[in-house]
Amino acid sequence: MTGPDDDALVVAILAVPRLYALDVMIPAHVLGRHPGYRVLVCGEVERGRSDEPGGVGPETVVTEVRVTHTLDDAVNADVLVVPGYAAPHSPVPERYLRTLRSAHEKGVRIVGICTGVFALAEAGLLTGRTVTVHWRHAEELRAAFPNVEVAENRLLVEDGRILTSAGASAEIDACLHMIESDFGTVAADAVAKEVVTAPARDVAEPQYSTVRPGAREDLRATLDWVSHNLGAPITVDVLARRSRMSRRTLIRNFDREVGTSPMRWVLSQRIKGARRLLETGDRTIERIAEETGFGTAANFRAIFRRETGVAPSTYRRTHGVDVGAPKAPAHPS
Repeated sequence: MTGPDDDALVVAILAVPRLYALDVMIPAHVLGRHPGYRVLVCGEVERGRSDEPGGVGPETVVTEVRVTHTLDDAVNADVLVVPGYAAPHSPVPERYLRTLRSAHEKGVRIVGICTGVFALAEAGLLTGRTVTVHWRHAEELRAAFPNVEVAENRLLVEDGRILTSAGASAEIDACLHMIESDFGTVAADAVAKEVVTAPARDVAEPQYSTVRPGAREDLRATLDWVSHNLGAPITVDVLARRSRMSRRTLIRNFDREVGTSPMRWVLSQRIKGARRLLETGDRTIERIAEETGFGTAANFRAIFRRETGVAPSTYRRTHGVDVGAPKAPAHPS
């Protein structure tokens, strides 16, 4: 696999039988907008079949798949994406399971999209791990693979080198999460803008909301306020007042709507805001600490290292200005 993009991370999309069109197009399109990735479609045949044993569901199944590379190329990739497919209870051919096992043994990062997680479980890669899947398939996954922990109503789950996502729009979040991890928050924001979608949602967010519509609107308005006022004094009581809820109701609704506690979410937004500032300018650490609500530089350094695993100065050197700029599309999207 040589060529002009030799320095790019190779992303292989595994063309498993019965795969869904959307689950191939989304990662190919979103990741393909960044120059740091080279996207391949790997498999054995050029034509996917909608008449595979086991039948199909109501989703659209790929009927034309142009396989560009082999299963061996998938094993040697940096990232291996397994798209969702119809009739996940039906076995995946052993040659694809071998590909997954070999890639995992080589340290390849693996992404399971929606029912693609069934293939990962069938290959034996998920024993003792926590994953997510589209809510319609959660019970089926639990029943088929009781040694896999299925998170309830989660958008994304990252467990070691394996990332799993719910279906549909969560695939975009999975791609943006990858870009953010590899090239920084600003790069992920730019790609989100390029494909005309919102910035990546937090991995802990639920797939669907159980909060009543009025309260949800109040809570979302508060979340938007926090995102634009990271340096302000923010407490649970402040959030409750802005959301027109009691403290207890806010905490309960926050967990249902956002998937985490109020102050944990505020911290994640402050870290994300700090990452953007470190990536895009030459503000001092003291200034960044003040603008993102961490107070002192010492406090900011300690918390940033705890949350990201690296010091702010190291992060700036890795993801600073002009690192990971998005690629201009070759044609209108």
